[in-house]
Amino acid sequence: MGPMSQQPLSGRRVIELGTMVAAPFATHILSQMGAEVIKVEPPSGDTTRALVRGGPSGTLIAYSHSKKGICLDLTAEAGKEAFRKLVASADVVIHNLSPAASRKLGTTFEDCNAANPDIIHCHVKGYAHGPQAEDLATNPVAEAATGVMDDHRINGRPSRLGPSYHDQFAGTFAVIRVLGVMLDPAPTAEDRRIEIGLYETGLHLAARDLVGVQLKTQLLGRPEKEAGGEFAMPGYGAYQAKDGRWIYLLVMSDAHWRKLTIALAMPERDNEDMATLRQRKKLRDAVEAAVRAGVGKWTYDEAAARLREAGVGFNEVLPLERVLDAEQAHQPGKLRELDWRGLHFEIPEFPGQIQVRPHLPPPEIGEHTVELLSELGYSHAECAALIAEGAAKNGSSADFAWAPVRDKP
Repeated sequence: MGPMSQQPLSGRRVIELGTMVAAPFATHILSQMGAEVIKVEPPSGDTTRALVRGGPSGTLIAYSHSKKGICLDLTAEAGKEAFRKLVASADVVIHNLSPAASRKLGTTFEDCNAANPDIIHCHVKGYAHGPQAEDLATNPVAEAATGVMDDHRINGRPSRLGPSYHDQFAGTFAVIRVLGVMLDPAPTAEDRRIEIGLYETGLHLAARDLVGVQLKTQLLGRPEKEAGGEFAMPGYGAYQAKDGRWIYLLVMSDAHWRKLTIALAMPERDNEDMATLRQRKKLRDAVEAAVRAGVGKWTYDEAAARLREAGVGFNEVLPLERVLDAEQAHQPGKLRELDWRGLHFEIPEFPGQIQVRPHLPPPEIGEHTVELLSELGYSHAECAALIAEGAAKNGSSADFAWAPVRDKP
């Protein structure tokens, strides 16, 4: 990729008031597409600045690198005024504050639109318009409300998924909506006012399953769930090799089944009773046992070589610490090398880009406060006064420092 000016959002300014995942994830994508993102934080900082040993977490490093940081106290009128000037200089505001906090701090659409009548304003919240519009929700609450958690139980207890997928999808949906307004040559105020609910995001993600249960209810007269892919198709799942490593097999069709049984020299390759998916579903337990045995007689490397030769889809089930060892992950444009606070990181890039700029670590809290206030017309003395009265802050890495790791006795 050439200069930043060739990136689609070069020259666009995006203001983020976000914490945890949804809003910072949305602005991270916009940043990777060339937008200048300014992260606005209160004096206490984004929550993710103090989640790991008193210092920043992986969320901040992964999704807030290459942003600028300004620290404003929006409970102070002088802080609000600085924020309004910042909004006047911007194209987009994205935040995931609660509705009550948004009103208190002056970050609502009405507030921002008064400061900039062309602003695109996106509020990622628990629930969009409706009787629950003021209710609070987080990623697992959205999972609980939309059927995901009921299907994901650990020892019988409904449990959240590991990654915050609903937050990240909500952030992605926010980006899509923002880009849609940018493409509109004459957006109305209603177009520029975007609400993305975690709950509504969860509904959309669950649409296939929600429609499926309606379908089964009407066809069968009872609300039977449609099984997910790996449960509906025997042989499509994780199986353990002889050396204890796990392999996930992509066995969805009859052709896949034939290739699998031949590749692993399974006696079932000649079993006509297992030739079709319909037959294999009826013999689910026998098929599962056959695949477990078929994989279990080979080491992972032996099985992998055979499966690759036969064209069977598979991958090892990898723990996080080994994921980035893969050669595939290290192809150009897929990882960003980043040094910050004396530590080294490899951060996955937004997919589909060869080279992404700028190449900066996440901002320390308020790192660009003075720079941005000066750009907005504040004199050096006025900046100093704002900082002295606590309406703004010019912080450093000492504000949120990782606690030292102490050697065990």
